[in-house]
Amino acid sequence: MKIENTGKAYVPSQVQDARTPAQPGRAPVQASGDSVQLSPLATLMKKAESAISESSEVDQKRVDEIRQAISEGRFKIDANRIADGLIASVRDMLESRG
Repeated sequence: MKIENTGKAYVPSQVQDARTPAQPGRAPVQASGDSVQLSPLATLMKKAESAISESSEVDQKRVDEIRQAISEGRFKIDANRIADGLIASVRDMLESRG
């Protein structure tokens, strides 16, 4: 069992320098020659974000099955299984960072 973060990162649509107030009717000035380089980790994060956005976030059938089991009192929580899954997830993550 793997636990994955399905949250979406917040990316502002427009960045404004906090030191200068916005002036209505004026377009932001872009300085020439500025450049940005992404680290390998940032590139990996961008790829992960893209993969998450393309995957389905919720398996509604599974959610309904669990909801039904809870309401019928059949749902049992196995703490050892959860712990094993978390440990396996962390191991996978550490191995992939290599």
